[in-house]
Amino acid sequence: MSPVEILRHPDVDALADAVAARLITTLVERLASAGHAHLCLTGGRIGTAALAAVTASRGCDAVDWSRIDIWWGDERYLPEGDPERNETGARAALLDHVPVDPSRVHPMLGPDASPDVDSAADAYALALARAARPEDHGPAPTMDILLLGVGPDGHVASLFPEQPALHDMRSVAAVRGAPKPPPVRVTLTLPTINAAREVWLIAAGAEKAGAMHLALTEGAGVYQVPAAGVRGRDRTLVLLDEAAASKLPSGLGRPSA
Repeated sequence: MSPVEILRHPDVDALADAVAARLITTLVERLASAGHAHLCLTGGRIGTAALAAVTASRGCDAVDWSRIDIWWGDERYLPEGDPERNETGARAALLDHVPVDPSRVHPMLGPDASPDVDSAADAYALALARAARPEDHGPAPTMDILLLGVGPDGHVASLFPEQPALHDMRSVAAVRGAPKPPPVRVTLTLPTINAAREVWLIAAGAEKAGAMHLALTEGAGVYQVPAAGVRGRDRTLVLLDEAAASKLPSGLGRPSA
C-alpha cells in the first residue's frame, strides 16, 4: 500500500478548488498515457462542491470526458432523481455540464429499478466485472482515481464502523441499518477501494477533525475507523481544510501548493 500524503488547505472553498484542479490535471495525464480512465465519485458536501469546482474551472474543457468511465463509491438506495442520491448531486454539479458518454456513466440502481438492495448490489458487481480487464487481476476495473469523503464517525463510502460490510470480500455490498439516514445503501467494499491506483480522502469542517485524527493515528483499527483502512495502490492523498486538520499534530501534513 502507498504511504499517505496529507495536504492542508486554508478553507473549504480552497479545498474544493484544489481538488478540482488536481482532478483535472490527473485525468488529463491519465488519458494522455492510457487513452482511457476510470473515475469513482463520492457524494457529500465537499465531494459535490469539488465537482462543481471542476465545472467552473477553465481547465474543464481540457479533459476528454467521453473517454472516462464514471462510477460511484456508494449510493443511497433511493429512486433515480431523488435529491439525496449521490448520482443526482454529481449530475447537477458536473455530469450534466460535460460531454460524458452516457454508456460510460454507471449509477447504482435504486428501488425503482431493482427489487431489493441485494439485487442492486449484485447488479453493480456485474457491471464492474464486465468492465474489468485481465490486467486488473480482480472482479472490478482498477479505478484510476477514487474519491472518498469521510464522515464524523470515520466512515467512508457506506462502510460504517463495526458494520458487516467492512468484512465483505465481494466487490460490492448491500448495507442495511446504516447509522446515518437513509439506512439502506449500496457500497463498494474495502478490497475494491484499495485496488484503486489513487485514493483521495477529502474532508472539510471541524466536525471531521476527530475522525481524521483517529484515521491518521498509527495503529488505528479499520473496524472502528474505516477511513484508517483505505489506501491506493500507487498513491493515497488526504486533502483537508484547516478545520478538519485542526486535531492533527502541527507537523503532520503540508500546506497545499
